[in-house]
Amino acid sequence: MEGVQVPLRNQPKFYLGGDTDTEDTDTDDTDTKSTDFLNLLTFGLWGKLGRLTHYAVDAVLISTILAGMRRSTGLTFNTERVSFGETKEANKWIEKYLGVGEWVMDQSVAIAGSSGWFQRTR
Repeated sequence: MEGVQVPLRNQPKFYLGGDTDTEDTDTDDTDTKSTDFLNLLTFGLWGKLGRLTHYAVDAVLISTILAGMRRSTGLTFNTERVSFGETKEANKWIEKYLGVGEWVMDQSVAIAGSSGWFQRTR
């Protein structure tokens, strides 16, 4: 049975199973070279872009879950309990953040409602 080749980022390629004589230790991968070049051009920020995108998507998902809770149960996040000093700046940012979840929920419901895959039961 042939082994499955698994290339790892910044690691030599190796085979799972199969013959050990066919091991390929070539580390000059074009994907690694392009990633290194993008890191050089963006002063090292390219490697962190994926992590930042991941955190942003997670934040939008949490906001969307809170919007769904608000719509289905009526429970809303109390922004008055979050305060950083005398300013209400944090409350405005939280309201904007929750508004993103509301928008995503609106768009999701509109797309699902216009497709044939979902039907209304109420």
